Amino acid sequence: MIQVGANCVGCGKCVSTCPFGALSLVNRKAVANASCTMCGACVSVCPVKALSLPAAGAVKKDLSAYKGVWAFIEITDDGKTQKVRPVGFELLSKGRELADQLGEELAAVVIGDGVEKYFAELSSYGADKIYAVSSPAYHDYNTAAYANAMVQLIKKYNPSVVLYPSTYIGRDLSPRISSELFVGLTADCTGLSIADGLLIQTRPAFGGNIMADIKCPDYRPQMSTVRPNVFKKVVTRPGSMAQVVNEVIPVAAAAGKVRIISKHFDEASTQEKLDEAEVVLAGGRGLKDAAGFALLEELAQELGGAVGASRAAIDLGLKPKEKQIGQSGVTVAAKLYVACGISGAVQHVVGMEHSDVIIGINKDANAPIFNVCKYGFVGDARQLLPKVVEAVKKAKQK
Repeated sequence: MIQVGANCVGCGKCVSTCPFGALSLVNRKAVANASCTMCGACVSVCPVKALSLPAAGAVKKDLSAYKGVWAFIEITDDGKTQKVRPVGFELLSKGRELADQLGEELAAVVIGDGVEKYFAELSSYGADKIYAVSSPAYHDYNTAAYANAMVQLIKKYNPSVVLYPSTYIGRDLSPRISSELFVGLTADCTGLSIADGLLIQTRPAFGGNIMADIKCPDYRPQMSTVRPNVFKKVVTRPGSMAQVVNEVIPVAAAAGKVRIISKHFDEASTQEKLDEAEVVLAGGRGLKDAAGFALLEELAQELGGAVGASRAAIDLGLKPKEKQIGQSGVTVAAKLYVACGISGAVQHVVGMEHSDVIIGINKDANAPIFNVCKYGFVGDARQLLPKVVEAVKKAKQK
């Protein structure tokens, strides 16, 4: 925590400045408590320079015991079957690349009930080891239970890097673990790399206007969440089988505070899920109204694709929030992505730039979307789309 020198005069300026209430005056001298985060806000306001941060070397510890890259594997349940969420394979694929650069092992961590049926597939995506916690008690996701299991595994095996999916479960689980271990967590990463033995975590910052590189040199493990469809799935070891380490971890008592009363599953849509579709047609403000999106729906029906929207279209009420593509919505990595009436703001681009072929249609020849698309059409999407639908129908009849 913050260091207080003998020259403190007890003026109290630091006490009122501290955003965490970590300083108080005792016998006319500033005293820091456990709430101190060493943010340094008090240092700059002290008129007698009595406050200072610990020297860099004082907070460092030996990190040589931390080895290995881990990927948390999420199991989805649609009410009929359970399976590995595809983002888990994406994490393993990227994790394999990171582990090779570090010269360390890649491990998959899977928690659930009867998880052994996933081992072969996880192994094919490059896992050297699989840490498995399997019990009927873990059949349904529970924050306290899963967090306790992960914390116990991390404390026992000391991984250097742990990756989580940026899903509802991943976003719920990873901060809990980060807080328990008192380590950093970088959310919604769009890039991961290794430099000087450290994990470089890249994510949008300042409203998506810049990309920030974040590193955690003093604490382990280095932890990140990654949105689905940011990295490609690559089968690197077909037919291989990873070493399986089965762990028996009793469910934490705190897990009993939450219980499932009932389950409800929405009926599956006839269209593909947006984040899993190979063809995605997205509409923006340029489609203007529901009639414009009806054209997209018709084309999606012909191509077997899914329809999404930019934030501008969502704000206009043309599509529900779950259809939003971009930084604050869904990330897609389609084989074909068609942006209709979308300007191409960076906040939207980060949600679709990993698609194989991007086509842009916009009336403004200077729209940013043309900087990222492979094929661009300058024109009104509402006039072009009917002709495209007609051409596709004719092609299918041949």
